[in-house]
Amino acid sequence: MMKLFSGTLLLALVLAVPVPSKAGVDVNISVGFPPPIVFAAPPEVVVIPETYVYAVPDVNVDLFFYNGWWWRPWQGRWYRSRNYNSGWGYYQSVPSFYSNIPSGWRNDYRNRRWGGHQWNYQRIPNQQLQRNWNTWERNRYWEKQQTWGVQGLKPRSQSRADQPQHYRSQPQKAQPQHQQQQQREAPQQAHPQQGKPDRGGGEKHDRK
Repeated sequence: MMKLFSGTLLLALVLAVPVPSKAGVDVNISVGFPPPIVFAAPPEVVVIPETYVYAVPDVNVDLFFYNGWWWRPWQGRWYRSRNYNSGWGYYQSVPSFYSNIPSGWRNDYRNRRWGGHQWNYQRIPNQQLQRNWNTWERNRYWEKQQTWGVQGLKPRSQSRADQPQHYRSQPQKAQPQHQQQQQREAPQQAHPQQGKPDRGGGEKHDRK
C-alpha cells in the first residue's frame, strides 16, 4: 500500500513540472518583437502622394519610413527602428502619419493610378532616402517639382502653419472715422446699465 502511494505521488510530481515551463514560454512570446524581414539588398521605397511617408511596395507587410524612423505594425501593435530589418522597439500608439495613408495604396501602386490620375512614381534607393529625406521635406520637394509624380494632381492648399507670415493675418482696411465712432459707441447703447456692478451674469455668459 505504501509503495502504491509513493508511486502515485512521484507520478504527480513529474506531471506537474512541465506546467510552469510552458507558461514561461507563453509569456516570452506575448512580449516579443516582430521578426526581421529578409531583404537581398536594402529596400527601395516610393513616396506616398500628398505625404512625406515612404513605403516599401515589394513586401507583403506594411513597412514605412517617416521622419528618420522605419515603422511597422505587427500583431496589433506598432514598432519603430532606425534600421529597416532589426532593432525594433515598441511604440505605444498608432503613429500620426498613418491616418494619411489610404488602405488601398498598394492597388494604386500596382495600377499606377492615384486619385484618378496617372501615378509615375519614382523608386528611391535606401541610400538616397537616408541622405535626402530631411531636405526633401523641409523644402517641400515632392509637391513643388513633381507633385508626387501624379500627373494633373493639384497641390493641396497650404495649412495655416505652413503659410508665409503675410498670408496668416491680412491687414484690415481702414474704416471711415464715423464708422469707428459708431463701433465704439455700440457697446454702450446695447448695455445701458454698464455702470452697475456685475453680479456674475456676464461671467456665466462668457463661459457658454
